[in-house]
Amino acid sequence: MEVYAGILLWAIPGFFVLVLIEIAFGNYSGKQTYTFMDTLSSLSSGMTNVIKDILGLAVVLISYPWVLEHIALGAIEDSTTTYIVAFICIDFASYWIHRLNHKVNVFWNQHVIHHSSEEFNLACALRQSISNLIGFGGLFLIPAALLGVPAKVIMTLAPLHLFAQFWYHTQHIGKMGILEYILVTPSQHRVHHAINPLYIDKNLAAVFCIWDRLFGTFQEELDSDPPVYGTLKPAKSWNPIWINFQHFFLLLRDAWYTQKWTDKLRLWLMPTGWRPSDVAQRFPVSIRNLDAPLKYHPHYSSKWKTIALFHFVSLVGFLLFLLATYSETNSAIQSALGLLLFLSIFGYTSLLDFHMWSPKFEIARGIIGIVCFSSPLSELLQVNYPYFTVLSLLYFILTLGIGIWAQRLGIERQNALSNG
Repeated sequence: MEVYAGILLWAIPGFFVLVLIEIAFGNYSGKQTYTFMDTLSSLSSGMTNVIKDILGLAVVLISYPWVLEHIALGAIEDSTTTYIVAFICIDFASYWIHRLNHKVNVFWNQHVIHHSSEEFNLACALRQSISNLIGFGGLFLIPAALLGVPAKVIMTLAPLHLFAQFWYHTQHIGKMGILEYILVTPSQHRVHHAINPLYIDKNLAAVFCIWDRLFGTFQEELDSDPPVYGTLKPAKSWNPIWINFQHFFLLLRDAWYTQKWTDKLRLWLMPTGWRPSDVAQRFPVSIRNLDAPLKYHPHYSSKWKTIALFHFVSLVGFLLFLLATYSETNSAIQSALGLLLFLSIFGYTSLLDFHMWSPKFEIARGIIGIVCFSSPLSELLQVNYPYFTVLSLLYFILTLGIGIWAQRLGIERQNALSNG
């Protein structure tokens, strides 16, 4: 995990630089594909995924090493061919995991965050899940295990395979000729993120588009049907933690209120979007109108945008500190910083959603942070990282102040202004 933290310490700034370049190109070309709050929400979502990964907040039920141990027909040595075969196997597994996420109600919950942005850009590529808390991906790597691909090869290539999916989340690259028949391209992935009826659940491959063409899920992007991005049930939130579990709570509510016991059980494994008829009538869900696709776009004054940027930049600093000191701090400090980051991302994005309770949450979060960084419990940080401790205290003092200001301003009044 220390190696992974070190890789992320370099990768995260690199991703942010590429996002900034795309924003600059959008301004230059007159085709801007970013909005301010959506971008912060996307990047904050990426931060939550990083925190979850480096803290190991998942339970692996079926791991690749276990599958390898039990079904390998032999063993193959490390070589260039081994890495090529392993990469193809990872991509094959990714296709089927992705298809499962799109087709089954309970699994859609762990993927919906990636599709929740109503924009399409490099930043939305970083909308990665924190709700995939149970790992079973080893089951889909059976072909690699049968061939005896070493576990260390799979572990080395898996993050590279994920990073390779970043570049094609853009609207600035058109169709790419012969590559359209080999690789997943921006054009193909725009189709995948679209909610147009023709495009739903198409182009599920990660790197090689051959899987879509083989298994009947390929769809070309058509000029006559420009993509509309997002989800059929819009998230209507900037809070990535809430978006991660929206679908789960909808399923949980339906399971609780539906009258038939068979429906209580089967709705989890039914096709994505299926609901028992009784709860569908009692609790109707609004579906986005594709003929007039209004986006979630509250109005924000310059003060609110400054507050949002202040929180985001501060929390990026928090995350980079956690990654930079990962090998030097114990698990208690890592967990405490990770929890504070989760609370902070949840808090500031809830404030931007103008929830009535959000100022009180921010006041409480400010107090918690002040206590944490001024108490004897933070002595190790105070001694070894005094500047970080002082800056963190300052951040949480300002968070407390912002919470008090928002409370006095009145979120209800601000919400009314945003919708006016």
